[in-house]
Amino acid sequence: MKTKLFIGTAFLLGLASCKSGDTGSSYDPTVLDSGAINAITEAGYRAYVEKLASDEFMGRMPFTKGDTLAVNYLEEQFKALGLEPGNGNSYFQEVPMVEIKSEPIAPKLIFTGKNSNLSINYLDDYVVGTPRMSNNIDIKDTELVFAGFGIVAPEYKWNDYEGLDVKGKTVVVMVSDPGRYDKTLFKADTMTYYGRWTYKFEEASRQGAAGVLIIHETAAASYGWNVVRSGWTGPQLSLVPENKGANLVNFQGWVTTETANKLFQLGGLDPNIIEQAKKPGFKAVPMNVKTSVALKTTFRESKSNNVIATIKGSKRPDETIIYSAHWDHLGIGEAVDGDSIFNGAIDNATGVAALFEIAKAFKAAKVKPERSIVFLAVTAEEQGLLGSQYYAEHPIYPLAKTVANLNMDSFNPVGAMKGFRVVGTGQTELEDYAIKSGAKFNRELQPEGSPTSGGFYRSDHFNFVKVGVPGLYMGSGGDYLDQDTVALNKRQQALAGRYHAVTDELDEHWNFEGPLADTRLFFDVGYMLSMEKSFPNFKAKSEFKELGDKRLSK
Repeated sequence: MKTKLFIGTAFLLGLASCKSGDTGSSYDPTVLDSGAINAITEAGYRAYVEKLASDEFMGRMPFTKGDTLAVNYLEEQFKALGLEPGNGNSYFQEVPMVEIKSEPIAPKLIFTGKNSNLSINYLDDYVVGTPRMSNNIDIKDTELVFAGFGIVAPEYKWNDYEGLDVKGKTVVVMVSDPGRYDKTLFKADTMTYYGRWTYKFEEASRQGAAGVLIIHETAAASYGWNVVRSGWTGPQLSLVPENKGANLVNFQGWVTTETANKLFQLGGLDPNIIEQAKKPGFKAVPMNVKTSVALKTTFRESKSNNVIATIKGSKRPDETIIYSAHWDHLGIGEAVDGDSIFNGAIDNATGVAALFEIAKAFKAAKVKPERSIVFLAVTAEEQGLLGSQYYAEHPIYPLAKTVANLNMDSFNPVGAMKGFRVVGTGQTELEDYAIKSGAKFNRELQPEGSPTSGGFYRSDHFNFVKVGVPGLYMGSGGDYLDQDTVALNKRQQALAGRYHAVTDELDEHWNFEGPLADTRLFFDVGYMLSMEKSFPNFKAKSEFKELGDKRLSK
């Protein structure tokens, strides 16, 4: 459920922190390597997207036949490109995970109030599952508590759980964080990690709650209920939890806004309770409602794979720049107009194709990279950034020597744009490198389009950020270059609404100029970094600056 890169981002920053080191070679950081740039071609890029997004791969869902087909294809391409195995003698890094399939024993969930009941329907009104490796989830008469945003953030002087004992209870919480509604709070309209749904589940578990339900609201979540529904239909994957999940909530899920409002009414709560929860000093309130949740659950442990390859650096091979893109998608789900395969062409065959084309560019470069270039295709991003999480927790290359992560996810196939945007502007010095590279292509950094969506926390670069490695996640921004507005509008309309839908396929509406421009920009950023001796860090106001300093001090 990440933010997609179809709209623009942040203010133009200076280049003070972007200093090219003395490489002692003929490399000139102000000049593009035309041979390398020309190695990135539409024919090659299109062929990779077409193959990965074909029905042959069955939606590339981990733990399925599509998983095996996809990772074998990735290995074959890395070999064909002449890249060395990235994990010793292997192109694979096994990622142990558990697949948990859970659904309500009865499709209707009944809530009991003092004077009446409310019945809601599975998938239409709510989704629910368990993070526990347990065959029996049966929670009776759990009391509901409305805990605002469900946030404990001492640095922002905010604690929705203050004085609250939720053991055995179910917390109902809002998506996003207070800064979305009051710019004097948190990081104003730039979402923090506290606004992410993953955090809400984690905090409810830390508080000892029996269950947690997030209230979906389209604008705050930045995606519709259809995305929640499709994402929660079928088995869910996670890394194998400690103690088989015994320390986690028994169940977790979402309810629609309409359902939440009915629950507040059922419990006799103030209709303005949501607005009250957005203000400092709000105290969690019992909802005067109970429910019982019984899930039929099966689980199986298995392994998927990150696929990894490398080009060894010519002078400092122990220092690495990691390009990443997730190869997985949603597999096969509910049929829509007879189509049930989630092909994931934009999300994220576009990013994986860029990995291959960038490898071609490095191979064609006149001056070879002095640092090693690592190409990491990660698994299970759609299930919660699991493949990149596993890599960050079990790095093949030492984190202290990892210069940066350059993450490519969901390029815009509508057309080329005048500028580019960085998701999480102001977080890392990598954006200064992007500005310098962008100038070579006459592309400028654009204002961030939707900082309230928390895009910085929603793709694979974030797992590198959490261990102190700067991550760059960017894409097209600004105005389109195409002056044929009729054709442009036609493509925009045809490609709209494809996120996490069976319609995310390669078709005649695609224009490859944008993805190719973004791929070339990503290449040049990494190429500049590969020729330097310095290590970029987080910016002074980033909440991850201390982590970055600690990593670099090792």
